[in-house]
Amino acid sequence: MKGKLLRITTVPESLRTLLSGQLAFMREQGFTVWAASAGPVHEQKMDGCPHFTLPLTRRPFSPLRDVWALWKTYQLVCQLRPDIVHTHTPKAGLIGMWAAWMAGVPVRIHTVAGLPLMERRGFWRWLFTRAEQLTYWFSTSVWPNSFGLEAYIRQHLYNGPKLRVIGNGSSNGIDLQYVRQTPELTKRAKDLEKQLFIPHNAFVWVFVGRIVRDKGIAELVTAFRELARERPDSRLILVGYEEALNSISQKTKQLIINEKCIISVGFQADIRPYVSLANALVLPSYREGLPNVLLQAACLERPVVASDIVGCRDVLIEGETGLLTPPKNPVTLHDTMLRLMTDAALCEKMGQAARAHAKAHYDQQTVWQALLLAYKQTLSAIRH
Repeated sequence: MKGKLLRITTVPESLRTLLSGQLAFMREQGFTVWAASAGPVHEQKMDGCPHFTLPLTRRPFSPLRDVWALWKTYQLVCQLRPDIVHTHTPKAGLIGMWAAWMAGVPVRIHTVAGLPLMERRGFWRWLFTRAEQLTYWFSTSVWPNSFGLEAYIRQHLYNGPKLRVIGNGSSNGIDLQYVRQTPELTKRAKDLEKQLFIPHNAFVWVFVGRIVRDKGIAELVTAFRELARERPDSRLILVGYEEALNSISQKTKQLIINEKCIISVGFQADIRPYVSLANALVLPSYREGLPNVLLQAACLERPVVASDIVGCRDVLIEGETGLLTPPKNPVTLHDTMLRLMTDAALCEKMGQAARAHAKAHYDQQTVWQALLLAYKQTLSAIRH
C-alpha cells in the first residue's frame, strides 16, 4: 500500500540522529517521504528524502514565532497533500498536528518521546500540559515510545483510544550490526584512550546526552567528584553539547572545567568509541521517553547506572542489565556507581545480558516493520 508521508521534528538533529535510516526505509517500502524541521536552509535532503525548512523554535512560549510557524507549516502541508503527517518533539507536535488538522490530513500521528512538563511547576506546568493535550486533540493517533510513558499520559494527560505503543517501544530501535563491538571499534577506543590521556587501568564512566539540568548533570558531577577522591584512577567522559534552555549552573560548569578527572568532549556524531572505551554508562536524568543511549550502551555490552524513572525502567532490567538509582540524589548515585566499580564480574555479566535484551526487544528492523504495519493499518482504515 502506497502513501505520502511527512515527518516533522522541531530541529534537524532529531531527524538525523533519532530517526536515522527510518525515512529511507519507508521510501523503500513505496511511501513518498518528506521531512521538515527548523533548518538549516542549505540542507535539502534528509536520509535521502526532500527536506523543508520551517520557522520552528524549541522555546516553550514564542507567540508570534509560533503563529508564523503554524502558517508556514499549514502552507507546506497544503502544498504536499500527504496522507500521513507524523510529528516528534513537543513544539513540532503542536504546530504540526494543528496545521495537519486545518489542512484536513486524514492520518495525524504524534510520537511522544519525553515530556518536559514532568519537570515544570506552577504556570509553566499548566501551559505545557494544555499544549500537550491540544496536540493530542488535533491528532488521530498518539504513540508514546515506552510503556512507562503511556502509563504516565493515561494518568495525567489523556486516557483514550488514540494512545498506542508500537512494538516494545522506541522511536527507531537499534541497529545491531552497526552498534556492536568489533576489532576496528576496539582499536578506535584504544586510540581515544591515548588521545584523552586516560590511564590504562582507569575505571571510565561515560555520559551521553545534552549537557542540561534535566539530565542530572549537577548530581553526576557531585557524585563523581566524591568517587574520584576515593578512586583517583577513575574518569568521567561527558559526550554532548550544552544548551541555553535548561542550562546547567555556572557552578557546575566551573566544576567540570576544574576537575581533572572529568573530560568534556562536546557533541560527537559517532558515540560508539566513547562508549566502547568506557567500563559503564551513567544516565542520572530527571525525565526520559525511552532513552536510545541505553540501547546503544547495551549493544556495546556496557552496564548502565540510570535514574529510576519512566523510560529507563522500560529498557533496564534492575540487577540484570544495570542498576537503577533515585533521581536528584547524588549520595545514592555515588553509592550505586561505586557498586559497579568494585565488582568487575557484575559489570561483565550485566553487559552481556544487556546486549541480549536489546537484541530480543529493540532490533531496528523489527521496530521499523511494526511502524510500517501501523502506517498501513491506519491508511487502510481511512480508505475503506
